[in-house]
Amino acid sequence: QRQMGGKDELVLDYREKKYDSLLGGQFAVREGNARFIDPKTVEIDGQPVRGERFLVATGSRPHIPDIDGLETVTYLTSDLLARDEGQELTDQPASLLIVGGGYIALELGQMFARFGTEVTLVERSRQLLAHGYEPELGRTMGQIFAEEGIVVLPNAAVQRVRADAQGIAAEVTIGSGRRTLHAERILVATGRRPNTDGIGLEAAGVAVNARNEIAVDAELRTKVPHIFAAGDVIGGEQSSQMATPVGARQGGIAAHNALAGGHPRSFDGRVIPRVIFTDPPVAVVGMTETEAVAAGHHCWCRPLPMSVVPRANAIRDTRGIIKMVADADTSEVLGVAMIGANASEVIHEAAMAMRFRAKLADFVDLLHVYPTMAEVLKIAAISRTKDPAKLSCCAE
Repeated sequence: QRQMGGKDELVLDYREKKYDSLLGGQFAVREGNARFIDPKTVEIDGQPVRGERFLVATGSRPHIPDIDGLETVTYLTSDLLARDEGQELTDQPASLLIVGGGYIALELGQMFARFGTEVTLVERSRQLLAHGYEPELGRTMGQIFAEEGIVVLPNAAVQRVRADAQGIAAEVTIGSGRRTLHAERILVATGRRPNTDGIGLEAAGVAVNARNEIAVDAELRTKVPHIFAAGDVIGGEQSSQMATPVGARQGGIAAHNALAGGHPRSFDGRVIPRVIFTDPPVAVVGMTETEAVAAGHHCWCRPLPMSVVPRANAIRDTRGIIKMVADADTSEVLGVAMIGANASEVIHEAAMAMRFRAKLADFVDLLHVYPTMAEVLKIAAISRTKDPAKLSCCAE
């Protein structure tokens, strides 16, 4: 992705290089603008290259919303903060306006605020992390950000932007009102979109869904049997998510199915832990309460404050919350959402337990080291039958 004349465009570059294959022989990497011209041919800078198997792994890029005047100003995205980008940010801005309230906005917003930048987040929904997360998480992070001096404007939308003496002026609707916000720089953090445009998928007969994600089956095969797709370019297909380890797993599965023969492998997206690297971090795995109910489960779903965890009190950091989602009839744990110290590590215990369809009693029966943050999972499970606030240490 690059910006040309204020416009966002996708460019796929390949130059040919040869490498020794781990399987013997050689493989080539050719750089240039690539696109399908028929189901078995791609064109790279006008040169046709035929193949028997194809893997589309073109990734994703920041979604750029339709904001009047945005193309006339220099705006930042998460990609344009990287070292190898032509518009890399080299100077710390005194003030930063962030459009969005998802994981990118939270991570970069808190980072810049702690550098000393005055940060304002403009979020269309009524709270942060409004889509795909437990509502308690967004409310909790909103409180944490407020305590750090980060301004969050919910129910707000940037209507137009223009350059001014301070850098950027943005006209924002907030509820029924309107304000003009000023900042040195503006960061667009409104999610990511798959790189499916401009690569000739229609010529290959490859279908995309309503979100422009390549449609694949569990074996990561498109509706064209010899064309596979993996990573961000398939988005949420097959319960997938845009994340580096997910793309790595899918790439291996797709390569196996395309080349190895024998019994095909399938991608299982039921248990994918995710982390937002704020302080404290946000960590989730599995279903939210809303998703569990929509799937037909009778939900036992209870949030608890981090103050019930002995370790959190010992380190004097009780910021955060834990919410466990379980089937009320079978007691199987369906999801865990957490904000708190070391949440990025603790979530892996929950993920492993869910992989083997653990129940609430399994978390209770497992001996946890005292005092650790991982005890929060045991305490959350205990809370179905007992009040954690009345328990002594290590009690069950």
